[in-house]
Amino acid sequence: MELVIVTGMSGAGKSTVISILEDIGYYCVDNIPPEIIPSVAGLSLRSQGMLEKLAVVTDVRGGDMFKSIIPVLDSLEKNFENVKVLFLEGTDEELVRRYKENRRSHPLFASGCTTIADAVKLEREQLAGIRQRADYILDTTFITSPQLKQRVLDLFAGESGMLKIHCMSFGFKHGHMSEADLVFDVRCLPNPYYDPALRPLTGMVKEVRDFVLGTEEAKEFLQKLTDFIDTAMPLYKAEGKSSLLIAFGCTGGQHRSVTFAELICEHLKQTGYTATVSHRDMDKNHC
Repeated sequence: MELVIVTGMSGAGKSTVISILEDIGYYCVDNIPPEIIPSVAGLSLRSQGMLEKLAVVTDVRGGDMFKSIIPVLDSLEKNFENVKVLFLEGTDEELVRRYKENRRSHPLFASGCTTIADAVKLEREQLAGIRQRADYILDTTFITSPQLKQRVLDLFAGESGMLKIHCMSFGFKHGHMSEADLVFDVRCLPNPYYDPALRPLTGMVKEVRDFVLGTEEAKEFLQKLTDFIDTAMPLYKAEGKSSLLIAFGCTGGQHRSVTFAELICEHLKQTGYTATVSHRDMDKNHC
């Protein structure tokens, strides 16, 4: 049986994630108090294969009942083999913006908070313990709904027990990649932006890639980065890491970072890893 516990900040996308998990075959329960999770998991074990994949959402909506999440998780990990915690978060500014936009009431207003910002701050403090225990942390601040769906699919729709590696390009001017396990800054390489013919293109096309790798220094950079990846991946796998997010950042997220994300993903596939790639900022307006 697979058990995924979805938790995290209010407004970070838990409802979206649980819908995605349901679409790929998980039996899903939303807003469940932590102390009930073992009973639901036990029912899944007794279902004779009918409930092989279970996903539950538990968070601060449970009030005082949520305070038992850490001891409950300890018990679950002791009694069940495949338990994973997915934690969703975003920046304070983005979460406040989402609540103001949706005009929803934050669940911690009942705790005496008078502003959304205060509620977000208090919630982050209350979730610090479970965040430290999370197997996967997804920051949804800068990603779109389709990108979030792809990340969830990469984590939970593939073969279990394999190291799943996701390569993602991004632009520093659009925000950092706080959820990444490894971040490589490729702004030191030749920038196609300053070539009028290449500016509207992306790292998906040969002309841009040839420009980015057009110097001996850039080729050496790629080779040494590839050597590092080849050395590090077996170590992560031996450590028991089940998923890895490798991010490549340039200024706008259109040329250099896309080139490297694509090249490293292809290299990983050729060396036998389960690897996927996406581009967070490639289609944003680059001016």
